[in-house]
Amino acid sequence: MKKNITAIIFGLSIVFAAYLLSNAYKNRNKAEGTVSVTGLGKADFTSDLIVWEGSFARENINLQQAYSDLENDKKIISDYLAEKGIEADELVFNAVNSQKNIRSKYSNEGQYIGDEFLGYILSQSLQIDSNDVEKVEKISREITELLNRGIQFYSQSPRYYYTKLADLKIEMISKATEDAHLRAEKIAENSGGRLGDLISAKMGIFQITGQNSNEDYSWGGTYNTSSKEKTASITMKLNYEVD
Repeated sequence: MKKNITAIIFGLSIVFAAYLLSNAYKNRNKAEGTVSVTGLGKADFTSDLIVWEGSFARENINLQQAYSDLENDKKIISDYLAEKGIEADELVFNAVNSQKNIRSKYSNEGQYIGDEFLGYILSQSLQIDSNDVEKVEKISREITELLNRGIQFYSQSPRYYYTKLADLKIEMISKATEDAHLRAEKIAENSGGRLGDLISAKMGIFQITGQNSNEDYSWGGTYNTSSKEKTASITMKLNYEVD
């Protein structure tokens, strides 16, 4: 009797082991039960902050006269900008920069014989930060009017920013996450499964490019400041279980 029980247990063990091997063979090519998807969130927006910089300079053999001329130019520029509607808290004049203008001298034989002092060059830059983007844009285009007042003003191209960038980024993350979730649901449905729990989520690079531009996306992130009209985008990579 004892031998029969042992034989029965041994037989059942063989059947169970065969079942496990058979099941493992049938499922050897099945997925691991997860799906990885990447979603994209995008939004167009208009910059609400403009930063514009420029500079002016004076040169004179006499340092005090050069400084006096520069101060006179500064007043003319300040008055001009005030006429154009620039408020005092929007305008900042930076420190005066001073340097000597020196020219190298050479003999008729081409040998260096020393330096000649030509005078002092004093320069000063200014910066305007304003939420009135259109106003400052217009001034930056019309600044050559200062030539008629005897001022040589060197203008840089305006830079454009968005003060609600943090809120926009949250909105983009939400859109990218929703897009990725819909993609994962579709993949699970097409494979005959059901989307399970979220395993992990990883945010990609936040990009800002100019609208209608040929800018390329960068692995380190692109942050356009030359265009007033911009497009923000971000990706989210999600990993889900699939039942």
